[in-house]
Amino acid sequence: MLKTRVITALVLMALLLPSLFYSSQAGWALLVAAFIGVAAWEWGALLGWPSTRCIILGVATALFCALISIVVPDAIGAGELSVPAQPWVLIAYAVAAGFWCLVMPLWLKKKWSLGGISGLLVGAVVLLPTCLAMVQLRMLGAGALLGIFAVVWMADIAAYFSGKAFGKHKLAPTISPGKTWEGAIGAGVGVVIYGLVVRQLFGLEFMSLPLWIAALVGVTAVSIVGDLYESLLKRKAGIKDSSNILPGHGGVLDRIDSLTSTLPVVALVWLLFAAR
Repeated sequence: MLKTRVITALVLMALLLPSLFYSSQAGWALLVAAFIGVAAWEWGALLGWPSTRCIILGVATALFCALISIVVPDAIGAGELSVPAQPWVLIAYAVAAGFWCLVMPLWLKKKWSLGGISGLLVGAVVLLPTCLAMVQLRMLGAGALLGIFAVVWMADIAAYFSGKAFGKHKLAPTISPGKTWEGAIGAGVGVVIYGLVVRQLFGLEFMSLPLWIAALVGVTAVSIVGDLYESLLKRKAGIKDSSNILPGHGGVLDRIDSLTSTLPVVALVWLLFAAR
């Protein structure tokens, strides 16, 4: 299993990095649309849909995301021009941020289920702002977007090792028994250290230091919430992975669960600060 995971990870990086650093914004937007389409296909499975309906959902989502990048490319950073944040884009990010920061803690506590129209609406809130953010944040530069991805990766790595070393108190035992409060604290510490190093290396001083640290802690918390939510959905659906499309890693949703909660929040904060 470890060998399979490593090979899959290497293949994914071999595909991601050249696309991230060398493709045009339009090309990147279409690639992201296809990626989110696969995630939507998996979302249908979490809703308990038959395979045909899942495929239709995935294709429709990919086409919708691609259509946005073609019809209004500059509004989401898929074109050659940079335009001020459009109200509908800010609203999309704000809805996502409200969902993850305000609704989701209650959802995790009550362990609500998905189904019907509500499942589609929640899927739209989870996936569509993620698609927008993944395209728009690349306007900061491919390295910047990779650095944002690395925040989530750092949180996962730090949580794993600190949980293994010190974990005693379960964070959400009925949702994800392996996660602990010690792991969550370790994730926050790891992300703050990473953020301070990046701030020093690249002179990121558009925020005061206390606000920067608070933002890093907040992003860590949101990433953990995203991870827990997908764990809850899989538990409700009675499946281990969202799919087996990535050997050794499960599905696309398994890889981007924390990004779906983190990227829209980061994009919203960026656009709000950029407008100042």
